[in-house]
Amino acid sequence: MIIFLKKETTLAEEKEFRKLLLEKHIEVVSLVRNNQSLLVVVGKFGDSAKKEVQKHVQVETILDITKPYKLASKNYKLESSKIRVNGCNIGDKEIVIMAGPCSVESKFQMETIAQEVKSSGCHILRGGAFKPRTGPYDFQGLGKIGLHFLKNAAKMHHLGVITEVLDVRAIELIEKYTDIFQVGSRNMQNYPLLKELGHCRKPVLLKRGMWATYKEFLLAAEYILVGGNDKVILCERGIRTHVPETRFTLDLNAVAYLKQETHLPIVVDPSHGVGRASLVRSMSKAAIAAGADGLLIEAHHDPRRSVSDADQAISTIELAKLVLEVKKVARAVGRS
Repeated sequence: MIIFLKKETTLAEEKEFRKLLLEKHIEVVSLVRNNQSLLVVVGKFGDSAKKEVQKHVQVETILDITKPYKLASKNYKLESSKIRVNGCNIGDKEIVIMAGPCSVESKFQMETIAQEVKSSGCHILRGGAFKPRTGPYDFQGLGKIGLHFLKNAAKMHHLGVITEVLDVRAIELIEKYTDIFQVGSRNMQNYPLLKELGHCRKPVLLKRGMWATYKEFLLAAEYILVGGNDKVILCERGIRTHVPETRFTLDLNAVAYLKQETHLPIVVDPSHGVGRASLVRSMSKAAIAAGADGLLIEAHHDPRRSVSDADQAISTIELAKLVLEVKKVARAVGRS
């Protein structure tokens, strides 16, 4: 349940109203949306208390939301959210494609790939400067200098930037270089990180945990939303199943289900979802047919020499073919 206060309500009046709610054992979380104060009710309260609250002079309306994820729910916002990045709207009619290498390796690599990403028709350059690797001896990323290479390459070719944040302590640094924070699968339930990103004003792309249910995924997004950041992009990236032939199983059921449940835009990462470069183009087309708003693709100018995730990285030549094929599917389903 969400209580919408009147826009002219002062801070002092809101404080008094919250004091009244506490006296009735009603706990709320306060936030602001479009210059209007909202109070998200923790738990439930009875019909009599609801009627009394609804008549209060400071209350504009009360919205009943039975879902555990209040702000991510379509009950809260029926219209699909659109998040503007680098001149394009993620969640709008146009399919937004983010592409680039798994890891930032060098200045030359990023400038070469950025040029080809741009010429292929993509909108945003991806690249990891801080990498969450399974083994502690694997390449962990170039760090700050990697962010510099990534940002400069994107700027040269008028591309947006998306890169992964692993730690609360790195947010301030990464915010200077990126247009979108990426939260990886392993960090989907890193609640201190999600809470801190809720205080930022840049968009956050939240990847589904490889073990997570849809409900858990949306509740993770709720942590960011309740902090005040309403620019959240959901990303389906595959789940672990009994199938050994692919790295993960790309769950496109998630796209259709989430489109019914939430107003947040949804993109798909087929590179991690299948873990095999030969399958990425096919699953990209399937993702758009299922209703995805965009794609997150691993692409490299020389995939065989990629220092991480070489098996799933497509060449930039393949990327150009993928974009053309995806546009055909997009037009067929009423997108562009």
